[in-house]
Amino acid sequence: MRPTRPSFPSSKAKRAKHMTFKRTTALLLAATLLAGPLQADVAGPYLAARQASIASDYSEAVAYYSRAIVQDPTNARLLESAIIANVGTGDIETAARVADSYAKTGQSNQIVTLVMNMVALDQGNFAPAAAGPSETDGLAVLLEGLLQGWALLGEGKMTDATAAFKQVAAQPDFAPLASYHEALALAQVGDFEAAHQILSGERDGPLTLSARGIEAHAQVLMQLEKKDEALELLTAAQSQRLNLSLRALQDRITAEDTIDYTFVTTPQEGAAEVLFTIASILQGRATAEHVLIYTRLASFLRPDHAQALLMSAEMLDDLEQYALAEDAYADMPPEHPAFYQAEMGRANVLYADDRKDAATEVLSALSKSHPDIPMVHAALGDFLGRTDRDAEAIEAYTTSIELRGPNDRSAWPVYYARGIVHERIDMFDEMEADFRKALELQPNHPDILNYLGYSLVEQKIKFDEALEMIETAVELRPESGYITDSLGWVFYRLGRYEEAVAPMERAVELLPVDPIVNDHLGDVYWKVGRTREAEFQWRRALSFDPEEKEADRIRRKIEVGLDVVYEEEEAAKTSE
Repeated sequence: MRPTRPSFPSSKAKRAKHMTFKRTTALLLAATLLAGPLQADVAGPYLAARQASIASDYSEAVAYYSRAIVQDPTNARLLESAIIANVGTGDIETAARVADSYAKTGQSNQIVTLVMNMVALDQGNFAPAAAGPSETDGLAVLLEGLLQGWALLGEGKMTDATAAFKQVAAQPDFAPLASYHEALALAQVGDFEAAHQILSGERDGPLTLSARGIEAHAQVLMQLEKKDEALELLTAAQSQRLNLSLRALQDRITAEDTIDYTFVTTPQEGAAEVLFTIASILQGRATAEHVLIYTRLASFLRPDHAQALLMSAEMLDDLEQYALAEDAYADMPPEHPAFYQAEMGRANVLYADDRKDAATEVLSALSKSHPDIPMVHAALGDFLGRTDRDAEAIEAYTTSIELRGPNDRSAWPVYYARGIVHERIDMFDEMEADFRKALELQPNHPDILNYLGYSLVEQKIKFDEALEMIETAVELRPESGYITDSLGWVFYRLGRYEEAVAPMERAVELLPVDPIVNDHLGDVYWKVGRTREAEFQWRRALSFDPEEKEADRIRRKIEVGLDVVYEEEEAAKTSE
């Protein structure tokens, strides 16, 4: 079966997932309401706010919580929820004011305390964060211990700050991160030689540095007049994957003999790096809402932290808060190396929010402002293809390919995508050329083999080669229902109906509610004389909401049988 063309995750599918979550949390909501008294005139706004929070609709939640707090200003539960909602919108100042009210209730909460401490730190009051970890194990030791180090540095106590970082490093799992932040602290006070000893692995052993760590190390090397080493480090880091910030730094160092150290220059920026470190650890392991708290606070302390901004936007996208995600992406300065990445993310959320024309306009403008970036043109081609602007999509894909060069292996997805568009508009020679080039750059990729093999079958040409391609694809990806369907279908097209039964039945097992696969199995059953089972499969296919043209054809097969439908279609072609 020919796979559908690449697309963004379905908003409908995402909403279905969240509706399941909402139903589950309805009982939790009821339990929460029973956990403590609420004034009668607060219950309505509170319920609305809780429902908005469950859906991660922070803007709406903030509005309802504000109304509820006016009526019940000492309710800790309301205040805590309002703080999280305000952090979700990025309004840390309001969250801090609510946190002050929460503190007066005499209760404690880790997130509330973190918000208050970070606002105090931003204002130059380092004492709350300098108090150190509130627990003796777990992530709190890492988070609060690193923040303690930076807060002590803010108080001018470098010796104590170093001791705090070493205390965190006493836990082996946290040692690399503690050493990294100690190095940043040393660099911040101008001890670049000591920072280099840590970052290079000379002092504590090798460190596995992230892209940000490599950026910091390169800047440190430049302060030590080790330009060649800095360039070597940056080149090696990008040997496998281009990083925009590292490439921009590399270009700058190539052009200049000296650069200032700007990676972390204040305790506040150091604390922002701690928060981003924690967010990076939690990403993929904790809920998007949890990660968002740390990235929002990191951006509050350091508004120019591009990676924290991008991660906030990604988390908001995951939570389907498209307007907030768009705003976050739009905050990226146009001069920043990651601007094009942010604009591509903004286009994604616009598309997910059913604003397809706006999404395409963003990428079209980006392709003009950043004409030399192949990925931008490829993304534009994807969007144009999804809105049936096929000729423009082909042009965008072609530009992307030309910018990469004909033998760039990273270009294979672009050839593949262009081939799909060529196939859709019946440019079969161009389609085949694109797929074969994609296979040359990415040999034996099952998706390419499947799509090309299926397309050759549909054109009724090169059956033997098509069969070999699809059999290889099935071997490489045996759990793919689409590819298994293709195998059954090529047997069907070859008239080898008995051989088609087993793979087609397997395809239905793998994709039980796909209308096309069920329809195909019905056709196979008909050809082997299992007519009642064929009609059953066709009726199943109808129940799974096929496209109307396909639905009409299936109904006709149920009414008169497959043989008559083929005869009618052949007669129609002859008439034309």
